[in-house]
Amino acid sequence: MKKPKWVVEKEQARRKAAAETVWLFGIHAVRDALMNPAREKLRLVVTKNALDRLGEAVAHGPAPEISDARRFAAPIDPQSVHQGAALEVRPLDWGKLADACYPDGAARVVLLDRVTDPHNVGAILRSAEVFGAKAVIAVQRHSAPETGALAKTASGALERQPYLRVKNLAAAMEELKAIGYLVLGLAGEAGDSIETALAGQTDRPVALVLGAEGPGLREKTRATCDKLVKIDFAGPFGSLNVSNAAAVALYASQQR
Repeated sequence: MKKPKWVVEKEQARRKAAAETVWLFGIHAVRDALMNPAREKLRLVVTKNALDRLGEAVAHGPAPEISDARRFAAPIDPQSVHQGAALEVRPLDWGKLADACYPDGAARVVLLDRVTDPHNVGAILRSAEVFGAKAVIAVQRHSAPETGALAKTASGALERQPYLRVKNLAAAMEELKAIGYLVLGLAGEAGDSIETALAGQTDRPVALVLGAEGPGLREKTRATCDKLVKIDFAGPFGSLNVSNAAAVALYASQQR
């Protein structure tokens, strides 16, 4: 039997609305999201123990729904380490790239070329916050969106560190160049290290571009960089995980 049109439209609207929200989980991720006034919070599901651990942060969100830990009511992966806390939110809007990344002195920005692992992106957001980066920028397609796994790995940084997703990475790089950034792409075969490339100009705004592990930077991305640089290694072996490489690159770019 064919469903009435109004039933189909209602189901489509429900699916669309669900796709526009994110379930964050874990005590730290949920607490920081609750405390973020820029977050639109829709539903909070917690166990009694998690409710106590969240403390006063609960007052900044919707009325908590108490759930049994063994039958956790939030629609998240049962394998997720949710620690008894899950919060449905809408993704954050960080505004325009030029506004978020407007350079003031030795500004730093990280761009990710098709880095899809949410754990890597979460760790990069955490490092970007530690080293004072203006933003982390990724493409809308073939990159990690806001997810519970990303937020948990970021350990609260997702709420404070701008994470912008753009339609075209090369266009974003050109926009950064136009407002004064030196755009450096990380590539293992590059001749100069980050420190060498920045000798005498560490006060300049710098955008660091990292590619996915394995494929690295795409050809268009490489061609748009001002220069390709590398991280110096002690020996001719091994390589860094992309999130570790981002942390080292941010640190190296700030050395005088």
